[in-house]
Amino acid sequence: MKWGCFCYCSPVDEDKEQPSVIKVSNSTKEHQWEVYSLKELLQATNNFHEDHKIGEGGFGSVYWGRTSKGDEIAVKRLKAVTMKAEMEFAVEVEILGRVRHKNLLGLRGFYVGGDERLIVYNFMPNHSLITHLHGHLAADVLLDWPRRMNIVLGSAEGLVYLHHEANPHIIHRDIKASNVLLDAKFEAKVADFGFAKLIPEGVSHVTTRVKGTLGYLAPEYAMWGKVSESCDVYSFGILLLEIISGKKPLEKLPGGIKRDIIQWVTPYVEKANYNDIVDPRLKGNFNKEELKNAVEIALRCTAKPEKRPSMIEVVDRLKNGIISTHKKEVMQVKDCLDVSEDQYTIEDYEDEEEDEDTDYERFQSRAKRNWDELKIRY
Repeated sequence: MKWGCFCYCSPVDEDKEQPSVIKVSNSTKEHQWEVYSLKELLQATNNFHEDHKIGEGGFGSVYWGRTSKGDEIAVKRLKAVTMKAEMEFAVEVEILGRVRHKNLLGLRGFYVGGDERLIVYNFMPNHSLITHLHGHLAADVLLDWPRRMNIVLGSAEGLVYLHHEANPHIIHRDIKASNVLLDAKFEAKVADFGFAKLIPEGVSHVTTRVKGTLGYLAPEYAMWGKVSESCDVYSFGILLLEIISGKKPLEKLPGGIKRDIIQWVTPYVEKANYNDIVDPRLKGNFNKEELKNAVEIALRCTAKPEKRPSMIEVVDRLKNGIISTHKKEVMQVKDCLDVSEDQYTIEDYEDEEEDEDTDYERFQSRAKRNWDELKIRY
């Protein structure tokens, strides 16, 4: 087993869809990780046996494995070496090679060869957040209120690192419940950087092809492809409401009508019925002050782009109940719920359960055609 570093030798421009160039050098002063052999990973995962599969997405599958040293690992296997998959692989390994934070899933190693592209991480024994909110672990209610708030804070601190400490700054672009993994102590690890964007110093935003997951996308990004750190803030706000309520970002009502989580939560907030927002599986076991604070943070995060807080402010508010030291920047909850004029409908959203990570161009085209009828909250 060798030690090496992944060199991202040509910039990945997803809009021009240029192929990436992958090279491996033998050392790096900053970070080191293992360059696995295919034989090692085949043995660890029992030839990528179906019984070892722990996740699946548009990129391919994730498998549990155990190395010859006895370490548990998770191996992401691209299902096909297409130009798109190659770019996402290059981006993810490039980003993972740059970041080191307790609330970000770090790179353990990788393999590149032939038709295989494999990324190796530490195995997260408590799986993803989505399995606890909506998946096979939901009925066990392993996430009590303190754990939920700790996951919220951990995820927020991971985003603070990406937005403000990484150089260049990093926009994740796909913050959602399935991309928050939980270690043995239920500490949050933000994962999956295949859609991430590097933002040079002094650049406020970039315009790009829309990536991400419907239900979590900031409206300005879904409509025009205008991406900034603020888009991650919006997605975090949706995720926060999802963690509090146990509801999906988009739900299908009788008659095929779809409702987003902001539309669902708004009547409760207007009537100050915060208790009715909490996941009923908690059976009333939650802190009322923390609940109100968290809901208000979520609404601020999903307000107009210029009114959204930074993730630094979000973490301050989560820890101290303060979102800004400047009075002029403090908003009232009602400012976040102003839907009286340009309201927002989601009839043209794709069903997240059917195909959550594709068809954005088609969605965007329909949304533009129906712009006058869309109820945008700002």
